[in-house]
Amino acid sequence: MTNLRLLLGSLALLGATTVMAQGARNIVINEVMTSNTQSIEDEFGQREAWIELANTSFSTYNVRGMYLTTNPAALDPSLSAPERIALMSVIPNGDDRTNMGARKHLLLFCNSDPARGRLHLSVPVSTEDSTLVALFNGNGIELIDKVMVPPLQENESYARINGRWQVVAPDGVTPGHSNKIQRSGDVSKIDQFKENDPHGFAMALMAMGIVFLCLALLWLFFTVFGMIMRHIDTAKKVAKKQPIKPITITVEKTAEIGHKTSNILQEGLDKRGIDMEVYMAVIGMALRQYEDDVHDVESGVITIKPKDTGWDDEYTLMTHIHDPFVPSDHHGPHIPTTPELH
Repeated sequence: MTNLRLLLGSLALLGATTVMAQGARNIVINEVMTSNTQSIEDEFGQREAWIELANTSFSTYNVRGMYLTTNPAALDPSLSAPERIALMSVIPNGDDRTNMGARKHLLLFCNSDPARGRLHLSVPVSTEDSTLVALFNGNGIELIDKVMVPPLQENESYARINGRWQVVAPDGVTPGHSNKIQRSGDVSKIDQFKENDPHGFAMALMAMGIVFLCLALLWLFFTVFGMIMRHIDTAKKVAKKQPIKPITITVEKTAEIGHKTSNILQEGLDKRGIDMEVYMAVIGMALRQYEDDVHDVESGVITIKPKDTGWDDEYTLMTHIHDPFVPSDHHGPHIPTTPELH
């Protein structure tokens, strides 16, 4: 049971240390001024060199207990934690300003006496040579951030602007605030957007607007698509129940003609056509007459002079009044005499 408690306690301590380390890495050195004659004053009206820290996260973190140093020897990895701490100045407790809120800044005065205030450190800063500024975590081992500050003129600062360090003229120095972009042409639009929206509210609103716009477009697309599909289904049902009249009439007429033609060819005279058996009988009789030399024999001479045969005389066709005593070689119309009445 005791071992289990020790294990849980170790895990809890390790988790807390990890969370603190993650929070500490969001604290960076943001701006340094080594020679202050016209810049910001402390609470006693004195102008001193200063180092500005910035919280780059959107959560609060207290920097009390962290260390600042300008001694390059503190970077020696062979040093123990106590040996390194002896070369640094601790950020003291007791001032609410060390509890840095999201995207906030903290100004610490250097070359000063800690007795003058909680934000006054004894860290030495050179006004003539390059100066190393390093920030360590509260354990005195983990290096959080460092920068090599070049020699600066009076009231100039060395500032981190969009992730890049550069010398800033006196009129561009911003102690306690975000560093301003000096030359907008040298930075990207993303960096400018970050500068204009440090808290990310515009980005959040833009992202939410894009999401809602996409959802609205999807809703509109599926609504219109559903309406079209419903109209297509309705049109199909109507077409099945009530086909288009001209097409229906054409199909019916075509079917009717085809049916009549089929009947005429198959059933002959019974369906207004000629029976195929009649055709066969006629052709058979003609072939038989041709074989028996019964068929008419044509001379092959075409005659132009007409010859009256009398086969179509009305007199010969009127058999009910035909005179049997008329000679058979009579070729003209015969006019019978009217019998005398007694």
